[in-house]
Amino acid sequence: MVLEKINQVNDIKKLKKEEIFLLANEIRQFLINKISVKGGHLASNLGVIELTMALHLAFDLPKDKIIWDVGHQSYTHKVLTGRKDEFDNLREFEGLSGFPKRTESSCDSFDTGHSSTSISAGLGIAHARDLSAENFYVVSVIGDGALTGGMAFEALNNASALKTNLIIVLNDNEMSISKNVGGMSEYLGHLRTSSQYTDLKTNVINTLEKIPNIGSMAVNTIRKTKSGIKQLILPGMLFENMDIKYLGPLDGYDIEKLVKAFNDAKKVNGPVIVHVVTKKGKGYLPAERHPSRFHGTGAFKVENGIPESPSKKSGYTDVFSTVMKKMGERDEKVVAITAAMADGTGLKRFARKFPDRFFDVGIAEQHGVTFAAGLAVGGLKPVFAVYSSFLQRAYDQVIHDVCMQNLHVVFAIDRAGLVGKDGQTHQGVFDLSYLTMMPNMTVMAPKNKWELSDMLKFALKYDGPIALRYPRGEAYDGLQSFRKEIQYGISEIIYDEDEIALLAVGNMVKISEKVRMLLKEKGHNVTLINARFVKPFDKKLIENLGEKHRLLVTLEENVLAGGFGQQVLAYINQENIDIKVLNIGIEDTFIEQGSVEVLQRECHIDAVSVADRIINHLRIYK
Repeated sequence: MVLEKINQVNDIKKLKKEEIFLLANEIRQFLINKISVKGGHLASNLGVIELTMALHLAFDLPKDKIIWDVGHQSYTHKVLTGRKDEFDNLREFEGLSGFPKRTESSCDSFDTGHSSTSISAGLGIAHARDLSAENFYVVSVIGDGALTGGMAFEALNNASALKTNLIIVLNDNEMSISKNVGGMSEYLGHLRTSSQYTDLKTNVINTLEKIPNIGSMAVNTIRKTKSGIKQLILPGMLFENMDIKYLGPLDGYDIEKLVKAFNDAKKVNGPVIVHVVTKKGKGYLPAERHPSRFHGTGAFKVENGIPESPSKKSGYTDVFSTVMKKMGERDEKVVAITAAMADGTGLKRFARKFPDRFFDVGIAEQHGVTFAAGLAVGGLKPVFAVYSSFLQRAYDQVIHDVCMQNLHVVFAIDRAGLVGKDGQTHQGVFDLSYLTMMPNMTVMAPKNKWELSDMLKFALKYDGPIALRYPRGEAYDGLQSFRKEIQYGISEIIYDEDEIALLAVGNMVKISEKVRMLLKEKGHNVTLINARFVKPFDKKLIENLGEKHRLLVTLEENVLAGGFGQQVLAYINQENIDIKVLNIGIEDTFIEQGSVEVLQRECHIDAVSVADRIINHLRIYK
């Protein structure tokens, strides 16, 4: 096998021409086999195998820098940089990350995980290179979908102004930015970067400008004529008009032509776009037919793509999807917004039923929030369904455009808390802290699937900014009999005893049930409370707990800093309530990849760890 010859960076350059094409097929089968067992991002990686190989052939790593936008398509890059033997631990705790990580390899130039960042990062690296008088190439790879994010255009605008040498590879795998006009476009792209063309253009202009009276007029006429011809026969004029050279579009599976184009791009003085057309899921029919389903997949059968262990129980996203459809049927003012995640957030059913009331704004969370604010001003009831870690990108818009105007926008925050194998960039452990500091914002978290349904209905009746945060994965179906009507700012007492009070947020109620059993086995009396509201929290209840409890334990799957527990503790200290407090949550760190269960143990927020901490705390204050 040719793949056996790839053991470290630049080994690909030692291969014979015929081996290069064999390697592409072997990598494709390698990724299918590995991801079918471990899960991961399949469709995006299968689409860029040849593109990645061409980058590694044209550039010298780690001296040259490749920055992958989002980064979930970097598996082939990892294979080619000597990490293929680590794929058995892909996305596992202390294993190979599913995204680029600078601590993992010197060939990973920038940590990524969110979209539309690669041009900004690449431009910064390139300009630092220039200021340091160093000599290497910088390549930013960005998908066409990522160009819906305004940050990408901010970076393009800045690249045009700085004139820094930067190669931008536009991986066009879904929406067609421009038609492939064939050989003429390819020929002109090569011609315009050749030294003969650039030298001729410079010499002609210099000569004409020396001619008295008519020289400058002739130059302007030539420039206008050239621009007009380009508009007719060249794609990519958006970039050309920003003074960014454009090459392409190119077949993303023709390695020879890609290498040639990258070598042409090296000759360009200033920023240059290389437009490459690829196909998600390339070479594996199930992924080609269903790229969204194979974007991030669990284990599956290679022969047909069917999941190995299809979920039998509904997840929180499924519950949200069902209730949104029902609420859309009941109230024509309910509208739904997603930032390119209709499938992931569960809005696809709503979109099919109410296409005129569904809005996919693309990878543009900032715009999505302010768009929702505008819809609210117009008298509608917008629900913005978004992953917790992605809502962080619209922090300013939530404050200024929604909360400051006290607008009725519902934030359905999926993947809140520990999300698992996608790692640091995707863990949703900051939302309680940054949302609860915003005036006018209400924050809720359901303990189970029925409460999510009740909370969404409550949120749509409420008048003001309101957020529901719920975790990834299977929805908890316990505590079904505890379904008291939701009242604003009021917690739900599930078990009422004395000595120790567990005050849990959202999915930590499930863990707190186990904690309670462990403590009762040790002879302790334990009250269990479902917080329901993180803001405003139930202050009257907190005051009452001090009358018959020694210890109040707050539990949240959120960072401790600025979180629910710290706010409760501050109130207790302010009001001099006679009760000890123990805050359980995420410490001041970024959480690596791994299963949620493993990460909960590592963060000491699993039931056994929490029970041990409570017992130790009681000993200290005995």
